[in-house]
Amino acid sequence: MVAATDRYQASLRIEREIQIAAPLQAAYEALVEQLGPGAEMPDGASMAMKFEAWPGGRWFRDLGNDAGHLWGHVQVIKPPKLIEISGPLFMSYPAVSHLQYRLVEQGGETTLKFVHRAIGELDPEHCEGVQMGWDDQLQRVKRRAEKRS
Repeated sequence: MVAATDRYQASLRIEREIQIAAPLQAAYEALVEQLGPGAEMPDGASMAMKFEAWPGGRWFRDLGNDAGHLWGHVQVIKPPKLIEISGPLFMSYPAVSHLQYRLVEQGGETTLKFVHRAIGELDPEHCEGVQMGWDDQLQRVKRRAEKRS
């Protein structure tokens, strides 16, 4: 018999850094839009996300009729340079995540540094798939910001 803990992984760490050919403010606005009403799945369908951009604000998926999924709370927000979120994200099992989006402008361009750390009984399939998901979401921020500027 396999123990339940043998099926899970205990931690996750994903780090990404992307260059955005847009000023800091445009990149920040694109990030906030992507976290909220502009959030899309890889196929382009809306994720119906809500993002309350203040300390303690919720980040959640609103499925209507009082249904949804709490992804996390804003732990730190320092517009336009930093957003940190902590919560379960998409994981409906014993886990907690911390996301950090750090934006740094240099020479009219912005570097977005992203870190996702999680601990708990993590599903290995989620740990694989989430890497592609974050890559897609970050590229959407980049395209949105560059289109704005």
